[in-house]
Amino acid sequence: MMPGMGHCRGGIGPDQANFLHAVDNWREQGIAPNSIEASRIHDGNVDMTRPLCPYPQVAAWTGEGSSDIGENFVCTAQ
Repeated sequence: MMPGMGHCRGGIGPDQANFLHAVDNWREQGIAPNSIEASRIHDGNVDMTRPLCPYPQVAAWTGEGSSDIGENFVCTAQ
């Protein structure tokens, strides 16, 4: 699931992710993804990234840095 995304695209959250790259790495390199980075592009620029976490984990902001940068989040169980 992509939190903040509209039904098929758009919304307040990131709405794009390269799922195929994650599946290719898993299949070809044996590296299962811990998360997949999603992004939101506005006017041709990436203005937000977030990790997509495996269920039942969710992305939690670390409390430091911008909440628009995915590196400032960790996947955690609720």
